[in-house]
Amino acid sequence: MSGPAGLAWLCALPWLLGATAPATPATAADFDRVYVGTVNINREEIYSFRYSSKPGQADAVRVYVKSDSEDLQYPVLFVVRQQKGVLSWQVPLIFRGLYQRTYNYQEVSRTLCPSEPTPETGPSEQSIFVDVASMAPFDIAYELRVTRLKSFQLTTDKAFNFTASPSQPQYFLYKFPPEVDSVIIKVVSETVYPCSVVSVQDIVCPVYDLDHNVEFNGVYQSMTKQAAITVQKKDFLGEQFFVVFVIKPEDYACGGSVPASITGKGNHTWNLQRTKSLQVTIVPSIKESDYVKAMLFSLLSFLSFYLVSLIVAFVHYVRIQRKASTERYSPDDGSGTVASSHPIATGTPEGSSYGAIDESSSSGGRQLSSPERGPPHGSDTDSSVEEESDFDTMPEIESDKNVIRTKMFLYLSDLSRKDRRIVSKKYKIYFWNIITIAVFYALPVIQLVITYQKVVNVTGNQDICYYNFLCAHPLGVLSAFNNVLSNVGHVLLGFLFVLIVLRRDILHRHWLEATDTCTLEYGIPKHFGLFYAMGIALMTEGVLSACYHICPNYSNFQFDTSFMYMIAGLCMLKLYQTRHPDINASAYSAYASFAVVICLAVLGVVFGKNKVWFWVIFSFIHVVASLALSTQIYYMGRFKMDFGIFRRVAMVLYTDCIQQCSRPMYMDRMVLLIAGNLVNWSFAVFGLVYRPRDFASYMLGIFICNLLLYLAFYIIMKLRSSEKLLPIPLFCIVATAVVWAAALYFFFQNLSSWEETPAESREKNRPCILLSFFDDHDVWHFLSAAALFFSFLVLLTLDDDLDSVRRDKIPVF
Repeated sequence: MSGPAGLAWLCALPWLLGATAPATPATAADFDRVYVGTVNINREEIYSFRYSSKPGQADAVRVYVKSDSEDLQYPVLFVVRQQKGVLSWQVPLIFRGLYQRTYNYQEVSRTLCPSEPTPETGPSEQSIFVDVASMAPFDIAYELRVTRLKSFQLTTDKAFNFTASPSQPQYFLYKFPPEVDSVIIKVVSETVYPCSVVSVQDIVCPVYDLDHNVEFNGVYQSMTKQAAITVQKKDFLGEQFFVVFVIKPEDYACGGSVPASITGKGNHTWNLQRTKSLQVTIVPSIKESDYVKAMLFSLLSFLSFYLVSLIVAFVHYVRIQRKASTERYSPDDGSGTVASSHPIATGTPEGSSYGAIDESSSSGGRQLSSPERGPPHGSDTDSSVEEESDFDTMPEIESDKNVIRTKMFLYLSDLSRKDRRIVSKKYKIYFWNIITIAVFYALPVIQLVITYQKVVNVTGNQDICYYNFLCAHPLGVLSAFNNVLSNVGHVLLGFLFVLIVLRRDILHRHWLEATDTCTLEYGIPKHFGLFYAMGIALMTEGVLSACYHICPNYSNFQFDTSFMYMIAGLCMLKLYQTRHPDINASAYSAYASFAVVICLAVLGVVFGKNKVWFWVIFSFIHVVASLALSTQIYYMGRFKMDFGIFRRVAMVLYTDCIQQCSRPMYMDRMVLLIAGNLVNWSFAVFGLVYRPRDFASYMLGIFICNLLLYLAFYIIMKLRSSEKLLPIPLFCIVATAVVWAAALYFFFQNLSSWEETPAESREKNRPCILLSFFDDHDVWHFLSAAALFFSFLVLLTLDDDLDSVRRDKIPVF
């Protein structure tokens, strides 16, 4: 104890050490009576209060004091002596705020730490001495009233109303009933301010119930209109605890500011009215059986996807076997269609004529052949040629591709001319790179969030993590196990998708090994590298989202969003690669682009709130990147990005728009790119004008809208080209739309926000809605995992109807 309040200890020190009794005798006093007197350096007053306490009953006493003196040099010192402790304070009571501002109160009310007699001793007499003193050379008047609290112990499921202020804090006792192992302390108030703190402390004296020491013990959180703390019986040996309520002298910690109208002498403010009405209710939390039910529900819900997949695979296998007994066919490629149901021309070996174009095809391309016979079907043997996966392996392709890609009507055979094995190895780099990225990204993330959780558990500061405290169920060291458990769907469904892709990949390899004909000029080229990468990305998203929800806050938000950007980007790349297998982006450039996006997302969260300059730069980059990407897509990668780009752009604009207004050569592509640019420019203008606070969600919205736009364009163009949607992809499209709609509904039910103060974030907290264990955000996790899984299946099965169609008949769009 320091400052003037520490003088009170000096007054009490002789008595505590057994020195000579004070000259002033103690005055026997009565409860609930107001005592008025004066003190000075030569005069002090001592009041004694006696009462009887019974075993099992916690009697609390509250002391109210007041002094009209404003002399901070000579405060009135109050020392309360009890059987097991001493409590002291001064009047005026001083609180310190920001910028050395002080708040002084002349009325103080404190609850004394109760002493409960043991059953062995039986009823006992308790004595309290209140010493009033001052070092002032003149008389200072004071008032004193001591009362016994009738409502000190809180009851389960019963609301209790009270008021508190900075100089008049409150705390109450709660004892666990025998059948209750965990409770939730719910505190509500009709007013946002003044800012308050709710603390749960063990039954230890002294009780820390002032603004400067409430954080010294127990668990605490700041509060405006709502707070909730989950308390477990096992954490308290005596199976009881104090609930402490402290009103802060300023609202800065809760998002408020120091009122500009406050005036005082110098930097002092006197008797600021900061009384707050509060209601506390303690309700039982869930039981262990509820944890078991929630875990079983989570696992069984997603394991059912495995069961359905097995059934579909079995039915598919039985159907193929039945056909095998009645007709001659080529082995299935995993898509459920018979590849040999249409005539396939024989020609040069598969390894050297991948994507070969028949001379009679409408594409006008000539068939290419290598000087030597390639390896056996399905072989992925490394060679010096294959290592050069970023380059064309035959000079004819380099000389022909610029001519072919300028044709008005392109077909898949025009853009699938490279060796299948080389292209497949190129796309497998996506898979291996994302595994490397996931490992190096996830390990430090796991270490960091474990450290965060330890800090929360050790310090008791629940303002560090932004949970939905009304539905945060602890388990072990985790404070919100339900938010972690709900991410199991991403891991399980991501792994299931990898298994599905692996099955297709194996069946396709077996088919390649078994066939003796050049069937590779039929259907969409089968490259599974991007699909594997998408499955790994979904699994990693589940792990990182679980890590983020261990302690969600401003410092680790990117853990939850980084792989969302990558998933959206990989889906767009896969959709583009389907009909442009030879000109898709390499894995290195794609992941480098994702890294730039993540950096922009971090910068946006740091600077995007109020910095206009950031939004100007970001909007400019967004628009320029959209135009550059559109140019590359329109010209099929033939528009060089160098210092001569401005001259070429000006020349194209002059010849095609000013000199003569000609019709675009690729009308479909032009329509898509115009729509895409309008969407992206709209996002850029919206961001520049409104500057949304949640920049991470804003960036994710850009990716999702572009993906949905491209997917819609792809499906429309597919139907326009008289292609069919088979039952499985059609079901997946409908399921994707339905599940995404439901998922987004729960996503926008904001339950917390690390962009605000912890107290403001808690105003959005809501109770659980599923099994009394999961909240709206957990349901979003469940549904988004299923929605992403169905979305991946759409991309995987969308073009299964083309497996028996020649590539020179499949249009490119």
